[in-house]
Amino acid sequence: MQVIKIKDDNIKLGQLIKLAGLVDNGVEAKYVIQNSLVYVNGQIDTRRGRKIVPGDIIKFKNEEIKVEANEN
Repeated sequence: MQVIKIKDDNIKLGQLIKLAGLVDNGVEAKYVIQNSLVYVNGQIDTRRGRKIVPGDIIKFKNEEIKVEANEN
């Protein structure tokens, strides 16, 4: 499981999967999210702008990402 630390209170789902390197660009992020390929906390979410907060777990293909707060 990959851990991504975010400095703000939240991050948009599309931005997160780009940051994690699961997609190459925003167009690809939009495609995989709108085609029900991304899970947020075990459920499909088709909203690219979904706010992801520390503690959320994202799954795409065989990759899992856990979001944590950056304590700096």
